[in-house]
Amino acid sequence: MNKNTLKMSLRTLIVLLALTLVAQGVAAQDAAADDGGEDTNVGNIGNLGVGIALGLAGLGAGYSQAAIGSAAVGMLAEDGSKFGYALIFTALPESIVILGALPLFLQ
Repeated sequence: MNKNTLKMSLRTLIVLLALTLVAQGVAAQDAAADDGGEDTNVGNIGNLGVGIALGLAGLGAGYSQAAIGSAAVGMLAEDGSKFGYALIFTALPESIVILGALPLFLQ
């Protein structure tokens, strides 16, 4: 990974972190201001958060599988006996999507 890619990744991570912190503050303020009446916006914000978590987890898994998949194909082209390792490393990023789907079930 070259320096420009690393810098861009860190900048993206910082922007996403700031966006998450702002969203949590807005959600906490809405929850604190709730006076017991029915407010459907809180449920909608929760659904939006679940969608963002699942979508970003899917994007992250796809991004990581792109690099891992090409490396696994290169490894198999050189040595066909390493199929098990290639399969395991290719399937590992899918756990990211499973963890990203966790808020869907917790809501």
